[in-house]
Amino acid sequence: MSQKAEQIGRLALREQGDYWNAYYARPDSMEDAVLLGSIRIVAVKDPKRKQEFIDLMRNVVADIIEDMTGRRPVWKAPQTAPERERGEGA
Repeated sequence: MSQKAEQIGRLALREQGDYWNAYYARPDSMEDAVLLGSIRIVAVKDPKRKQEFIDLMRNVVADIIEDMTGRRPVWKAPQTAPERERGEGA
C-alpha cells in the first residue's frame, strides 16, 4: 500500500545580518515561522561546518514532524526561496 507524500512543514534557512537562521515554516509561507537555531555566518564559511548545521536543523525539523505525524520525513533537494522570502544577504 502506497502513501502519498504530503509536505506539512519545511526547513527555511535565511541569512539575516551576521547570522544564518534556521526556521520551521509552513510549506508555502514564512508567516508564523518558528526560529530553531542561529549561527554566525563566519562559523559556516567552511562547507563542512555549513553542512553540519544544515543536518542538525534538518534533524530538529524531522523530530517535530515525526512527533506530529508518527512518521519521519524524507528530504527533497533544497529549493531556492522565493524573492519575497529571502533574507538580507540572500
